[in-house]
Parts: sequence; structure tokens; C-alpha cells
Amino acid sequence: MKFRRSSALALALATAGAGVVLATSSSAGATTATTSAAALPSGFRSVGYLPSWSGDVNAIQYGKLTHINYSFALPNANGTLQPIPDTGKLRSLVSLGHQNGVKVSLAIGGWNDGDDSAFEALAAGSSTRTTFVNTVMNTVTTYGLDGVDIDWEYPDPGASGDHFTALVQQLSSALHGAGKILTAAVVSEGGTANGVQPAVFTAVDWLNIMAYDGGSPHANYDWSIASVNFWKDRGLPAAKAVLGVPFYSRPGYLTYAQLVALDPANANRDCTTANGAQQCYNGIPTIKRKTQWARANAGGIMNWELSQDTTGSTSLVSAIHDAATGTTAPPTGGAFTGIDGKCVDVTDSATANGTPIQLWDCNGGAAQRWTVQGSTVRAFGKCLDVAGAATANGTAVQLWDCNGTGAQNWSPQPGGTLRNPASGRCLDATGPSSANGTRLQIWDCFGGSNQVWRLP
Repeated sequence: MKFRRSSALALALATAGAGVVLATSSSAGATTATTSAAALPSGFRSVGYLPSWSGDVNAIQYGKLTHINYSFALPNANGTLQPIPDTGKLRSLVSLGHQNGVKVSLAIGGWNDGDDSAFEALAAGSSTRTTFVNTVMNTVTTYGLDGVDIDWEYPDPGASGDHFTALVQQLSSALHGAGKILTAAVVSEGGTANGVQPAVFTAVDWLNIMAYDGGSPHANYDWSIASVNFWKDRGLPAAKAVLGVPFYSRPGYLTYAQLVALDPANANRDCTTANGAQQCYNGIPTIKRKTQWARANAGGIMNWELSQDTTGSTSLVSAIHDAATGTTAPPTGGAFTGIDGKCVDVTDSATANGTPIQLWDCNGGAAQRWTVQGSTVRAFGKCLDVAGAATANGTAVQLWDCNGTGAQNWSPQPGGTLRNPASGRCLDATGPSSANGTRLQIWDCFGGSNQVWRLP
């Protein structure tokens, strides 16, 4: 889902009423050009949406993006377009984008409260499809745009999907004939996705896969990667699969900037408590991890949306850029050792939630590289976690998506023990034992050799 103006207004009113300070996009430190930024890898796209109703074109980090989609123009059932909101902002965006080597497209559609009736009507007839294509081409010329992003949410399988294919193919011919770009935003997965037929894959330059508003916690790493693989399994070339990431939380739709304003440590979390409820989103470590995956397995990263980001060291646009270019790689980590010098190890180097944590001979592998971030201990971008947030002696310790809960908080104590404040118990090697495969658990703190740890 992408917000339309009414949704954005409701978000602003709700958060203001709850006492959240809204971060403005024109804050000090924002710059128009970022000439010092390293170039993104060839073929890797960093795409950002900019709404007409939010964000300052002068605050965008153009040097860390390749494409910007101005959102949204709405279609009419007869194939024409409704007036584009804030055309002055659009013209400024195109001008600044082009000065900085960034291509600017017009996003047409959006969630629009789930009303896709205009798309359904115009795509159903050849004459209205032709009117739409002609209108779009005239709009591209008028505003000096580089292309169009079709955000029909969503064509259904069957006749609707047939009409979507016909529309995209006709639009592709016109835009590509003029040297312009055609992209489309698509649902993350599921039956609705079948409304986007494989014939569309050859007609577009790429698909922006909206891998958010799903998964538990919201847009977690495994679910998001599975969303891209879903499309690749349907035949979408990897180079045309652009992974979408959220710059906001669910269920409260707080922006990432608002969450960081509440607590700077939230920049390195994926869940936190705000306005009396748990809010889940993507913090810097997860954004970087997704970007590294996309660099190797997809065509880039897309974000919704730019005005929800921060500036400076906590910026998610910067995190995407840094992970893609390798200018600031995420911490590589180090050995986390315990009894008899054995290493804390992620079983079988697996990354699935619930993977057991054990002791093993130190070997320098990725499964034994840990980082300390705030009160969390992490491997593979996930957190050392007390299973089920239980507090009883003998509760196993596992790997899990970082979510900001007490089950993932660890406090080093004098003498080398590592205490979980939520349970009041310490990290413990069962047995006590130092044998390969010894599981880690929580147990009453007593300072024995199987409870003494050396963090990286």
C-alpha cells in the first residue's frame, strides 16, 4: 500500500495528537547535492518515491539515488489524467534531479483508498487505452520526465489482468520509442499478483515490489526476500526485480524519522514501543542487509517514501547507498566466546527465526561473527533472543528478528556474566559443558565458568 493524500493527513493528525514530534524534511544538514557520494554499482537502482503532499525537494540526497517517482497522478475512466498535484514541486524535482544525474518519473495511481475503478474502465477498451497513452506521453513531454511508474493497485487475475497487459504493452511501445522508462509497482505476493501476467515482464524496465505491509514483524528480512523470490519464480528476471522497503512502521504508520526522534537508538532496531504500542519497521542493520542481498540477487532497492527518512548518520537512504557501494559496510563482527574458549555459534549457519545457538570450536566463520549494538547481540543481522520471551530456568536461546523486546536485551555484569534483565537470569551453557553442540539457555546467575562470556 502507498498512502494517498487523505491517509497522509490522517497520519499527521494522529501522531500530532499522540505527542509525536514530526521531523521536517528541511532540517539543518540536508543538502541538495551529494557530490562526495560514491557511485552506485552499475545496474543497481536506488528508487525513492516522493509524494506531492510531503517532503522538500531541496532536502533530497540526490547523489545517493538513481530514480525518483513523483506521487501521484490519478487516471480518469476515459483515459485522461486528473490535474497533477503541485506541478511547481514536480518541475523543481525534475530540474534538481537532472542537475544531479537522477531520473524522475511520474507515478500514476497509488492506493487511492482501494479504488482502482478508473484503471479498470480505461484499460478495458482500445480507444480509452490509446487516450491514456497519448495523455501520458504529452505529460512526459510537458514536464521533461524520464518515464512513468504505473501503480495500479491491483489488476485482478482474468480479464482485468488481460487489460493490464494490453495497457502496459501499448504504453511500453510509446515510452521506449521515445527513450523513456516504464516501471510498475506490484503487490508483494499472493493470488492478486497473478493479475500481473508474465507478458508484462518483457514490457517494463523493472517492477517495484512493494515488500511491506506484510510479514511479522512488519517487512522482516526473510519475508521480504521471499517476496522477491516469488516474482523471480514467476519468471521475472533478477535485474528487473527491485525490492521495496518501508520507511514507516506498522501498525501505527509512524515514520522512521518520528521513531528516531523519539529515541535515536531506534535507528538500529526493527521494533520499538511508541504511542503505547509496539511499532515494527526496518532499522539501519536490516536495510543494509536487504540492500546487500539485492545487490547480489536483484536489480536494486525502492523505498516508500523519501520524506519519512532522517538526515545525517541515521538516514536510511544513506544506509542503502553505503551498503550498495561498500563505503560503509555493516559491522563484520568478531568472536563471542565462553567456557574453555569455545565460540558462540549459530547452528548450521542458518538465518531462520528460531535457529538454535550453541557452542562450537572457533573457526572464524560467519556463524561465529557477532556484533554488540546497544543492548543487543547480533549475528546475520538478527538478535540473540530468549525463546518465547520466557523467564524460566532452562529456556533456550535462539536467533530471531530484532524487535526491541526484553527477550533480546543483554547486560554485561562484573565478572563476565551476561544478564537478561527481563528474566533476571544469565546466559548459560547447559551442562555445564563445553562440548561442540552445547545449547545455550538462561539460568539463575551464579558466575560459574559456563556463565562467563567475552563479547566481541
